Amino acid sequence: MDFLQEYHLLGLIIGLGTFLVIGIFHPIVIKAEYHFGTRCWWWFLLAGLVAIGLTLVVNNVLASALLGVTGFSCFWSILEVFQQQERVHKGWFPRNPKRRYYWDED
Repeated sequence: MDFLQEYHLLGLIIGLGTFLVIGIFHPIVIKAEYHFGTRCWWWFLLAGLVAIGLTLVVNNVLASALLGVTGFSCFWSILEVFQQQERVHKGWFPRNPKRRYYWDED
């Protein structure tokens, strides 16, 4: 950690970590909606609350920042799960043939 601070690389590493966390959440949301539908939103809420809680107790700046980014990415994923369902409805993403969708009941 001293190396990162001494050479002013901490911001760069946090930025890279943020980029990776956001990039990882994109396929997680797609897979979660495909397999579980929108009922998985509370998993993202719970994971976000845990990550934000850990942010408050971790002393390491890098770990705390990445936990914060992960927590708020989880919160954002709640919205994305519902938007993903709409993208499936529009035909932009494949439907799970084993699930029933709200628009099937018309």
